[in-house]
Amino acid sequence: MVYMNNILEMLKDSALNYPDSTAFVDPDRKITFKELYDNSRRTAAFFLDFLSNRIESAAFYMEKSVSAIVAMFGTVYAGGFYSFVDVRQPADRAVKVFNTLMPSMIITDSKNREGLNRVLEGTPGLSDIPVFDIDALMEMLGNAKADERLLSVIEKEHFDLKPLYVNFTSGSTGTPKGVAVSHRSVIDFITEFTSVFKIGHDDILANQAPFDFDVSVKDIYSGLYTGAAVVLIPRPYFKDPTTLMDYLYDNGVTTLIWAVSAMCFVSIMNGLEYKTPSSIKKIMFSGEIMPVKQLNKWKKYLPDAMYVNLYGPTEITCNCTYHILDREYEKDEIIPIGIPFRNEKVFLLDENDRLITDTDTEGEICVSGTCLALGYYRDPDRTDASFMQNPSVPYPERMYRTGDLGKYDDNGILIYTTRKDFQIKHMGQRIELGEIEAAAMSLDGVERACCLYDHKKKRITLVYSGSEEKEAVTVKLHQKLPPYMIPGKTVGPMDLPLNKNGKIDRKALEEVCL
Repeated sequence: MVYMNNILEMLKDSALNYPDSTAFVDPDRKITFKELYDNSRRTAAFFLDFLSNRIESAAFYMEKSVSAIVAMFGTVYAGGFYSFVDVRQPADRAVKVFNTLMPSMIITDSKNREGLNRVLEGTPGLSDIPVFDIDALMEMLGNAKADERLLSVIEKEHFDLKPLYVNFTSGSTGTPKGVAVSHRSVIDFITEFTSVFKIGHDDILANQAPFDFDVSVKDIYSGLYTGAAVVLIPRPYFKDPTTLMDYLYDNGVTTLIWAVSAMCFVSIMNGLEYKTPSSIKKIMFSGEIMPVKQLNKWKKYLPDAMYVNLYGPTEITCNCTYHILDREYEKDEIIPIGIPFRNEKVFLLDENDRLITDTDTEGEICVSGTCLALGYYRDPDRTDASFMQNPSVPYPERMYRTGDLGKYDDNGILIYTTRKDFQIKHMGQRIELGEIEAAAMSLDGVERACCLYDHKKKRITLVYSGSEEKEAVTVKLHQKLPPYMIPGKTVGPMDLPLNKNGKIDRKALEEVCL
């Protein structure tokens, strides 16, 4: 592999090698790699001319689209990094994101302009930020010409540790954390990711995740690196299984890299019964524990596809481990998170920061390597609290504490057990709430499950979706769990709320159920 020190080199190579191949598709537009290259540079030229300077960053307040992709790479060509801001979050939270980011400009569309105005109005420092309408911007590109000399200079100024994007995740203090990820981390991960799973020019990736969620990074840059086409699935399609399955089928999709919740939506809503896109050959999932029962529904209709469990938080650039499923799993089994990707060091530390090598001994999952994010944007204190020296080695080695707990099985394969936060002490016993959830989801009539703990009342609460009556769920759990792990309260069946990343929103459930 020829070394690249920035993503623009990847885009340039794709434009040279696959000029007329489709790069990105949405329901309204498609673009080739050559068109993406040219239009991104024209966009950069417009930004540089309007702002009379290189830009630091661009905030996108809009849903994903082909036009957004063009402006995104235009931002990088103009010398900056990009950050997609969730348009569905409350205005107060969006203000916190913008105040942290303080972007050089904001890009939105007509649908979200009014919402953006509500966020910006009356907030010191934000109302003066230039705002561009994406549709008007794309219309102007036909007459725009790129300053090749200036763009060449900026491209050479990019170096591998410069930020490529900032994704905001929730923070325990109530202030979102902006995870800054470098060009080098994305290049290092994507080149290995596409090699391991043999993603190539003939593949068609179906992008499920919004661009403010790092699952989308695997779609965008796997396509860019290999010349594969990326089909952008609009968010509303995940409320309409027939439209979704028609879209996958009609586009001949071969590869899914989806959040677990998205896969469960399809299986629970019987989308595969309506229409099975038989072109799908690779199915990868991440974000939460995959219920084996839902996985088996997918395997029933797509038995020959490769299924992969991926693991890793935003702070380590998408994923650090993977497990290619090579056997059938029982309903109450936990699918392993597997082995590390090349050039990623994944290890367990105990409560005293000692390295764990024994099987079946739980510890915190920690990660080192080029994959690590630069840290939290404009937040050195929280960066230092999570990114630190690895205490298990005598030489300088930066690591990230995931806050997740895991253990090795007899084959040295890593098993995720639960979040550190989800480990409780109840009735004198140390309990993993994830174990109760897994037991509940193994029951017939239970689709998804979430376990909460009320520390004041010392009570475990199980919330679930499905068709089974809650009394029956409690009775059946007695057959799978010891008495001290049986929930003192069961709520359901009900629809489980999801956060912006498609995971079960535990905080929302706590407000309603505790």
